[in-house]
Amino acid sequence: MIQIENISQRNHEAMNSRRGFLKGVLGAGAFVLSVRWMPEQLFAADANSGDSDAMAKASWQPNVYLAIDTDGTAYIIAHRSEMGSGSRTALPRIVADELDADWSRVKLVQATGDEKYGDQDTDGSHSVRSFFTTLRQSGATARLMLVRAAAQKWGVPPNECTTSVHSVVHKPSGNKLGYGELAAAAAKLEVPKKEELKLKPPSEWRYIGKGAASYDLKDMCTGRASYGQDTHMEGMLYASVAHPPVFGSSVKSVDDKAALSVAGVKQTVTMDAFKPPIGFQALGGVAVLADNTWAAMQGKKKLKVDWEKSPHSVWNSDAYKKELQETARKPGKVVRESGDVDAAFAKGGKIVEAEYYAPLLAHASMEPPAALAVYRDGKAEVWAPSQSPQGARDAVAQALGLKKEDVTVHVTLLGGGFGRKSFPDFAVEAAVLSKKTGKPVKVVWSREDDIKFDVYHSVAAMYIKAALGTDGKPTAWLQRSVFPPIGSTFDPSANYSGPDELGLGFTDVPFAVPNLRAENGPATAHMRIGWFRSVANVYHAFGIQSFADELAHAAGKDPVEYLLQLLGPDRIVPRTELPKEFPNYGGDYDQYPIDTSRHRRVLTLAAEKAGWGKQKPGNGYGIGVAMHRSFLTYVATVVQVQVDAGKVRVNRVDTALDAGTIVNPETIRQQVEGAAVMGMSLALYGEITATNGVIDQSNFDTFQMARMNVAPRETNAYIVSSEAPPAGIGEPPLPPFAPALYNAVFAATGKRIRELPLSKAGLA
Repeated sequence: MIQIENISQRNHEAMNSRRGFLKGVLGAGAFVLSVRWMPEQLFAADANSGDSDAMAKASWQPNVYLAIDTDGTAYIIAHRSEMGSGSRTALPRIVADELDADWSRVKLVQATGDEKYGDQDTDGSHSVRSFFTTLRQSGATARLMLVRAAAQKWGVPPNECTTSVHSVVHKPSGNKLGYGELAAAAAKLEVPKKEELKLKPPSEWRYIGKGAASYDLKDMCTGRASYGQDTHMEGMLYASVAHPPVFGSSVKSVDDKAALSVAGVKQTVTMDAFKPPIGFQALGGVAVLADNTWAAMQGKKKLKVDWEKSPHSVWNSDAYKKELQETARKPGKVVRESGDVDAAFAKGGKIVEAEYYAPLLAHASMEPPAALAVYRDGKAEVWAPSQSPQGARDAVAQALGLKKEDVTVHVTLLGGGFGRKSFPDFAVEAAVLSKKTGKPVKVVWSREDDIKFDVYHSVAAMYIKAALGTDGKPTAWLQRSVFPPIGSTFDPSANYSGPDELGLGFTDVPFAVPNLRAENGPATAHMRIGWFRSVANVYHAFGIQSFADELAHAAGKDPVEYLLQLLGPDRIVPRTELPKEFPNYGGDYDQYPIDTSRHRRVLTLAAEKAGWGKQKPGNGYGIGVAMHRSFLTYVATVVQVQVDAGKVRVNRVDTALDAGTIVNPETIRQQVEGAAVMGMSLALYGEITATNGVIDQSNFDTFQMARMNVAPRETNAYIVSSEAPPAGIGEPPLPPFAPALYNAVFAATGKRIRELPLSKAGLA
């Protein structure tokens, strides 16, 4: 756990022990490390050591990401959140590589939320892409200063000196000095300009491109790693919040007599409803505060709350689904167009049309939301598993009426995030309750809270139509997508999607079709819609890649060969073919164009490795394929299934990925394997529904996950060697999985299913 004491003097004692479970099983003892937090340095109290204090006192800090002490220890800031995607390891290794540091002598320090570190939102699969050059320059700056410090000591020209592992060497004389020996001298030098830096060529990279285990792996495996649920402070209260059962409702009245009779319950607090738009605000409700989590949760069950009526109580999933589907069948707002689709359809040909549907989804991270906060003397501190510490800081400041400078957000490890923990509502709850009670408060969401009051992944309906020529290729392609946008969470009047969401697998279709039109229809949101792993790519890839497979069969062609024909000759998709507003995941199109040769490469590689064509589908065996570009990364997945007695078993998954320059290939393999399991959960079971505005699901009995007996038996990842700039890895492996699986089910059974999840068709 993280034990935090003496907060009024702003001295934190971090006590780390194995969790009770592992302690009991392994018989392991606890260990204690003292930490003094230096507020003027804005370094986070590290969850596992006193490294933040040591970094603050280090003799040399050439930039905000790095410090080197006289004992040779290199402290590197991890300014992004760690939720299993590997950014806490990958980003510091970029610094360490350019520094020529000994990784065993590097200690990581988790950053608090602060603009001086740049963008800290760990989402959008862009941590490495956005900071690759910046962090290389950070390490190269320190390396050059160390070389110059050594040259001064030896009285030799700097160009005669080089670096070896954690040391500077003068080969002509044989002299050698460690980084610790040079730290004090380097601290006196002027920081070089960017133009003076010489970045290492790839041939000299020590860590970039080499597989490495997570920096925190040992602590994670031994129970020492600390998450939001592990935070503790002497004298704190535990809070469990009864949220409005229907989004947009508020407390009309509350009877808390039975709740207060529960042993351990101290008080209840009615929390104000949010003021639209909800954005990053808390939902409101009634909090039960107790001296332990169990008492708080039991007390919440005994609350008798009368809720105000919400306009969203009219929301019922079945009717809403029909509404979205009806909208998708009608012309919508044109968001991409090339050629003359209507004229091409008028010329005739074989017409193929289909509708696809993907339901609302919950994140269901392994660790439900939790946060510890203390408000004292007009300042607030929060410890939370946040994907966006700056966003959390700003939301807490707004809720408490403070300046953002008076709020500090410490980031713990995240037990999964998937976009949910970019929303800081649970941290806001803890801060508000601490101010109201005058005590430290830890808010803990149960699994039921997590699923019933999530910031959901959007539901979507799609309609796609194509006309096929005599060669089987489409001469016209029309696609429509209808879904409540994420923008509705920040603007309730928003019912059309913006370029950002539409650019996630919809307006960036790479196919060489002469006449293509994409349309977007309106959809009203009845709940919070937020970011999710791969966001709109999930349903757009499902619809478009399923439809491509349908066209292949309609044309009587092999699905892999047909996808290659859809791509056409290798080309860079001209920017003029794409919408005027095309965010391209924030990447410059000249640097990150849509390159169909990279699509072709991953597609042929995945098919080859999977043994495509070696076994004829049928009699329960099926093989399916899908490809997709998301977050500037190209992915193709082949899924092989066996369908017996109405159950789908995935025997093998082969995924090929081209993410440009790779920092840690081991992380990529983990992400591919994780995406296969997550994709299996979503494809088999994933569905959130509502009745009269109330979410029907509440735990894993009604929102199921893929267990070991249904998870893919074998998952293989193939990384394409590339000199292209870095792209995303956390999210891209997920979108192609569901369509590849569904295409395999069709190959095995001859039954085309166009709606997620498979349980709706009795195949889970």
